[in-house]
Amino acid sequence: MKQDNEIKIWSFTILRIIIGWHFLYEGLVKIFNPNWTSAFYLRESKWLFSGFFQWIISNSTVLHVADFLNAWGLVIIGLFLFLGIFTRIASITGATVLLIYYVANPPFAYSSLPSFHNFFIINYNIIEAAVLITLATFPQDYLYGIHRWYKKYQEEQKEKTFPSQENRKVLVGDASRRELIKNLAVLPLFGAAFFGMAKKRGWISFEEENLASRADGFSGASLYLGQEYSIHELKGKVPAGRIKDIDISRIIIGGNLISGFAHSRDLIYVSSWLKKYFTDEKVIETLWLCQAAGIDTVIFRCDEDTVRILNKFWSRGGKVKWLAQTYPKELDMTNIKLAVDNGAVGALVQGGIADRVIADNKPEYIHEPIEYIRSQGLIAGTAAHSMTVPFACMENGIRPDFFMQTYHRFRDRYTCEEPEKVENFFKSCDIPLIAFKILAAGAIRPHDGFRQAFEGGADFACVGMFDFQVIENANIAYEVLNGDLKRDRPWYA
Repeated sequence: MKQDNEIKIWSFTILRIIIGWHFLYEGLVKIFNPNWTSAFYLRESKWLFSGFFQWIISNSTVLHVADFLNAWGLVIIGLFLFLGIFTRIASITGATVLLIYYVANPPFAYSSLPSFHNFFIINYNIIEAAVLITLATFPQDYLYGIHRWYKKYQEEQKEKTFPSQENRKVLVGDASRRELIKNLAVLPLFGAAFFGMAKKRGWISFEEENLASRADGFSGASLYLGQEYSIHELKGKVPAGRIKDIDISRIIIGGNLISGFAHSRDLIYVSSWLKKYFTDEKVIETLWLCQAAGIDTVIFRCDEDTVRILNKFWSRGGKVKWLAQTYPKELDMTNIKLAVDNGAVGALVQGGIADRVIADNKPEYIHEPIEYIRSQGLIAGTAAHSMTVPFACMENGIRPDFFMQTYHRFRDRYTCEEPEKVENFFKSCDIPLIAFKILAAGAIRPHDGFRQAFEGGADFACVGMFDFQVIENANIAYEVLNGDLKRDRPWYA
């Protein structure tokens, strides 16, 4: 989990600082002691390279150079480790120095030097060398220190993504990316050809394949490109609810920016462009904007791409919470464990899986993952496209902490066939509802979709969005949730 990872980082950082202080102290003691020399230590050498060590002693110039390199080398290594700069070089060099000390006077060879630091084969030199070799395996910016801070500073200057800078207007989307997205709307002639290629290569999601087979002459991908919004135009932070002990923003950002599935109806090829647009850094930029706007929760699929991006975001100070969309294989919880081990606050069974296991009359494949998620201290839920899933859960005594259900009133044959069933079921259900696909793959404008979702009984709404839509969506949600909302169902979160 994220907290466990933070403890590991701090533990090894403190260990690195302690060893750095030891090196620094030993070096300074030698520098400020005019009578210090390594001759006494080298004279006791009786093992490997003892002849070489004796030769150093016999030549005063060489001994002076060795003493100088030894003392100042310890100081420099110690400073680097203590401050957290060039830590890999310092760790490798420090381990090498300690191994030279070990070879010069191993604990198992007779020596007149004090032996209270020796434990037959093991002594403090070999222990510290082993620790430094371990530290050398970590990435340069993994542990806290100046190097990590400087890298973060460089990224801030390069990316200009941090919304907390008061004197800079945060514009969402640069000209080249904006031009790319604008051009998507004028490429329908390439749609059919691209769809055939993408399907063959496995680039098409199950949902997009269904949308493509049911083209209705209406394109949700005719992009609405209105005003660009900055963080300074935020009307207020998006209100939040609570599932058990987890505070969650009423608007949750969907996983399209990582999964790359745009669900843009008949313009199937948009997903490929989406994947090009949402690089790791663009996803992180979008998350910063969401966090600043009060959209503090994401529902992302559970895979290595998500883990990599979220860990990078969290390591820079990000606080967005992750509800993991997981893919249990019957009673195999491996994918759920990936979410548990990497900082998710909650997890849910992916909707397609839930639809299938209920169709196969195997509700235990929803029940067992939910119980496993709870046993790990996370809030647990299930998604669904079909209303048969919530009905089956209630009939079989399965009470998740939340349902995630497709819902809108566009009467789309795939994304939500039965809006009335959704509304009627949840009127008498006290389990929190996260509505998703509320914009019907682009067929409904956000203001209408948000209002319909919350008036229809949703406690939360999961919405996919580009970075340049975040502030506008946050403002719409703020106005809808603080306005005259005609809602019959009580809030259950």
